[in-house]
Amino acid sequence: MVRAYIGLGSNLDAPRRQLATALTALAALPQSRLLADSGCYHSRPMGPQDQPDYCNAVAQIDTELKPLALLDALQAIERAQGRVRGRRWGERTLDLDLLLYGDASIDTPRLKVPHPGLCQRDFVYLPLLALDAAIEVPGRGPLRACIPPAGQWGACYQGPLGAFSRSSGGRPGAAAS
Repeated sequence: MVRAYIGLGSNLDAPRRQLATALTALAALPQSRLLADSGCYHSRPMGPQDQPDYCNAVAQIDTELKPLALLDALQAIERAQGRVRGRRWGERTLDLDLLLYGDASIDTPRLKVPHPGLCQRDFVYLPLLALDAAIEVPGRGPLRACIPPAGQWGACYQGPLGAFSRSSGGRPGAAAS
């Protein structure tokens, strides 16, 4: 089994429900086990500002699926929840990103792992740190070492999403055991 982390985001059609539904789908993935989720984080849109704010989370899974098979499964979940790919960084019912896949570094036209924006996006690194405060980014070292200082964070913790949530109050590394 490989430990993988999946980023979840939504800003359309009841975003918290979209994330909860996606977590249920992740829990049902073949050859995989959903271990935890970070709970919900609120963030402003990264791209065009004429869209609703986002709900974001990170899921921690163990999987035997190969990276591209996992990516295919994530994209199938997106489609099942009405994802339509429109403008870049635009609104969406669901976005699922493979952030980390064990200690693998992957650079193909379809998949880049670690996710290229992992150290720049507070709506990704805050929930990730809530799940594992000591997490390492392959090729970069500790995640904490590559993120901006706390005063520059905009995403904020909004509470648990479901049975797998670890309540951290939005403080990286303060996840409940």
